[in-house]
Amino acid sequence: MAAAGKPRGVVPGSQAPGRPGATVERVTESAAPPPKIPRERGAEDYTDAAAAARRAFAAEQTGAALDHVGHYSLDPSALPGNIEHFLGVAQVPIGLAGPLLVDGEHAQGEFWVPLATLEGTLVASYNRGMKLLKAVGGVKTTILDDVMQRAPSFIFPSARESRAFGLWLTEHFDEIAAVAEATTSIGKLRDIEQYSAGRIRYTRFNYTTGDAAGQNMAGKATLAACRWIVAHHEGIEQYYLESNFATDKKASRVNMLKTRGKRVVAEATIPRALMEEHMHTTPAALYRGRQVAHLGGFMSGVNNNGSHSANAITALFIATGQDAANVAESSAAYAFIELTGDGDFSYSITLPSLIVATYGGGTGLATQRECLELLGCYGSGKVRKLAEIIAATVLCGEISLGAAVVAEEWVEAHDRLGRNRP
Repeated sequence: MAAAGKPRGVVPGSQAPGRPGATVERVTESAAPPPKIPRERGAEDYTDAAAAARRAFAAEQTGAALDHVGHYSLDPSALPGNIEHFLGVAQVPIGLAGPLLVDGEHAQGEFWVPLATLEGTLVASYNRGMKLLKAVGGVKTTILDDVMQRAPSFIFPSARESRAFGLWLTEHFDEIAAVAEATTSIGKLRDIEQYSAGRIRYTRFNYTTGDAAGQNMAGKATLAACRWIVAHHEGIEQYYLESNFATDKKASRVNMLKTRGKRVVAEATIPRALMEEHMHTTPAALYRGRQVAHLGGFMSGVNNNGSHSANAITALFIATGQDAANVAESSAAYAFIELTGDGDFSYSITLPSLIVATYGGGTGLATQRECLELLGCYGSGKVRKLAEIIAATVLCGEISLGAAVVAEEWVEAHDRLGRNRP
């Protein structure tokens, strides 16, 4: 007989050794219900007491101490919509670089830039690039496009129905736009791109989104549009709200060509004398080094031919409350370099899918808002200004790191300022 409290169970398909066809009885323990993370209803779940209960639960389950995680200055009641099961914070040091001189259409003048990072030498490197580009008159910035997508696909019995649907979609754009825009106070449906593959019609609904990053807004608006489309066009077998053609949180060629978020350019020309004084190398040497790096990037299949755009973008994203996962696509870049007839160095960086916000998401939380206010970029009407500041910061880092590699100062800088000391 089975021991008391231990019900027997039969494992399907198992056989007793030497007894073909005979099943094996195995004693199994009664499964205990898994422990549940403490949770309160409604606003009570976003309190210091609720966070403390979850820290105590985590400590009991794992044995880990969470003393530092539990120290924070933000108000938990501000967190609904930003996080679930809140128990504390991860503190990331913020360094200050600058002044960054920007000659933009939206960002003009000098800015002190907060960079949240754990990488030694990073702030110093950007600070060095900012010093150089201030000496040459600043970074010129230009926003070329501003658009956010959701990319539904529609499946039909055959390619002919898909083709007919494409024509219908164009003819009914105004009605579709009205339905989509009824879900948002700031979003506008600019156009609908179409791509066909077999009997599937892929689309990209392109929106302007004001000062918000706009992914969720575009999703809600497109869902309403898709439901209207299905109700008014016969023959759609199935649709998917997102078919991976917007490529959320992934670098992609389509967004580098078409734009997702802000398409912004930062450019500057550095005279030979200033390059030698500040970067300890020459324009010709840096130009040749960039040529080698371009080829290496091409061979390895990277998403940009620059040096480290993700460093500035990540540090600024964390400091200012952006969605850090958007670095995957925001760090895509096109670098272009030239030697002028006078032997000076011209450098431009294009960020074709920079996704930023100055309103909504995490931008209104305590430390994030302070960092945006430090840049003069908190609130409505400031998102393009922030995009230009980020692009200008990226360019400063590109020149500084590129020159450090060519001048053989890169490792030395990490030895002095970083964590790789002997």
